[in-house]
Amino acid sequence: MCGLLGLLTADGSAADAVDAVSAASHCMRHRGPDDPGTWNDADIVLGFNRLSIIDIEHSHQPLRWGPPENPDRYALVFNGEIYNYLELREQLAAEEGARFFTEGDGEAAVAAFHHWGPDGVRRLRGMFAIAIWDTQERSLFLARDPFGIKPMFLAHGPRGLAFGSEKKSLLELLGLLEIPADLSERATEHYTVLQYVPEPETLHAGITRLESGSYATLTPGAPPQFYRYFNPQFPIRPFTVDGAQSRYDEIAGALRDSVAKHMRADVTVGSFLSGGIDSTAIAALAIQHNPDLLTFTSSFEREGYSEADVAAETAAAIGAKHFIRTVSPEDFAGAIPEIVWYLDDPVADPALVPLYFVAMEARKHVKVVLSGEGADELFGGYTIYKEPLSLKPFDKMPSGMRRLAGQVSDRMPEGKRGKSLLHRGSLPLEERYYGNARSFDDARLRAVLRDYRPEWTHTDVTAPIYAMSQGWDPVARMQHLDLFTWLRGDILVKADKITMANSLELRVPFLDSEVFKVAQELPTDQKIANGTTKYALRRALEQIVPGHVLHRKKLGFPVPLRHWLAGDELYDWAAGIIANSQTDHIFDKSAVSAMLAEHRAGTVDNSRRLWTVLVYMIWHGIFVENSIVPNIQDRSYPVRL
Repeated sequence: MCGLLGLLTADGSAADAVDAVSAASHCMRHRGPDDPGTWNDADIVLGFNRLSIIDIEHSHQPLRWGPPENPDRYALVFNGEIYNYLELREQLAAEEGARFFTEGDGEAAVAAFHHWGPDGVRRLRGMFAIAIWDTQERSLFLARDPFGIKPMFLAHGPRGLAFGSEKKSLLELLGLLEIPADLSERATEHYTVLQYVPEPETLHAGITRLESGSYATLTPGAPPQFYRYFNPQFPIRPFTVDGAQSRYDEIAGALRDSVAKHMRADVTVGSFLSGGIDSTAIAALAIQHNPDLLTFTSSFEREGYSEADVAAETAAAIGAKHFIRTVSPEDFAGAIPEIVWYLDDPVADPALVPLYFVAMEARKHVKVVLSGEGADELFGGYTIYKEPLSLKPFDKMPSGMRRLAGQVSDRMPEGKRGKSLLHRGSLPLEERYYGNARSFDDARLRAVLRDYRPEWTHTDVTAPIYAMSQGWDPVARMQHLDLFTWLRGDILVKADKITMANSLELRVPFLDSEVFKVAQELPTDQKIANGTTKYALRRALEQIVPGHVLHRKKLGFPVPLRHWLAGDELYDWAAGIIANSQTDHIFDKSAVSAMLAEHRAGTVDNSRRLWTVLVYMIWHGIFVENSIVPNIQDRSYPVRL
């Protein structure tokens, strides 16, 4: 596990860029305080900051490896974990005669690339962002894991290509590459609508992301060539009456195996525990491998916004030692600049704040934690996935009648019962569903965003994704869309960035290729059934998860944002952010202030819309105005801004 940074020069001037790469690496030292350094040859500089997890003594980076005739042919920098590395090493040794000199997982990745080529990335079971420099062919290979658990940013300009785990490090190298630091208006609008910046964009026009499930190849002076190797499918395999239990057993078996492999480490592994079914399942399986498992959760001192009691009860039921971190409104507001700095681009998900504090608590005790991200997307856990069932009668209507239903909805007053149903029923799936978050409808967006462009609406992001799922079951299409939007744009960004901010590695056993194989074949009635979600998963976990958790409603890390923005806790803080922000050219600040006043009056809940704008304003203050200086804590190592 590490933060990687590299610069492939176009003119063989890598030696002149070593100091610049080394300095830029400091911006991500939190990702790996154990073993920093750089390496270079004539064409490339590789920087790394290692968090030692597996083979602590020997798997230093860049890792040099090659066949007997050229033992130092490749240089690898690698962020992540390959969970099937033991099996891959055994297979490569037996079939290809590969030799290994460490006990780590990095050698398995580079040996797979040597013997199987770029297609070898398909055989890696884990989370990863990989860079392999071939000193013989003078070519660079970059790859990212199927779901996008680990990040990879890219900046390509006249003088070469920079790549790395943190965008803030690439910002330090833009001048060297002769790339302007201009902001992207399109990405800003996408963020304001979706509450995150969708891949491959970032808020800086000159920096993009290597997409999840993709790899790139390039040589000095040439642009990168991109290839998608992971194309998730949902080929439904119907259940039979006699075969149902065996299918549930398949799910449980795949999850048991995934957790076992995710527990591989030379350091102590803990687990986040929110009190819901997903994190409980992971913790209950993990404790079978580590009887001294430590679990962690966060809470707020407000009724209805804490799962601490349930999580503590669950921890006691499975026999884990449990830690709770309570977050006050002062903690919440005070940490936002620091959190936004770590994020690189804004993510307007309030849940990342309690995640930050629970990660800080966990890092006092462990280096690695497991968590339950991905279960909802794979097994059908979001309530919105029920919508196609409720709207099924509209599918039988002629197109003219559906348009009429939409027109009737438009004439109905806001809040009128049935208005939303008619409106959504009048729209095809491609127009009405674009992931699990939307802060602004078009009318509100036009009022707040000064350079609103209707052609940059949500379909600009979702249309290419929907094109890949034509003819599928509508629930499967929604899951597929979420894999490419909400999961990799929000959930996995905050999971990686916020845990790495605390030099803590987070592992997500649900997002595993073998677990996906059993999940992708589930029919709709095994996802949404009997008034619940994740039906098949719940059945599979009946012998694993305590009964008081098995059928609880999803809660996660809830945040009392609506109350705090309307009350004394955060109202003045929010008003100050709006007043002081230099984003007048982006937002109509009078409209934003009116939203805040409206929210305080209680006439409309504007909390998520306000939070979206406030987080952007803080981001702009840090990365553009330099008017906000985050207090980056010195926990166990120096961090230089």
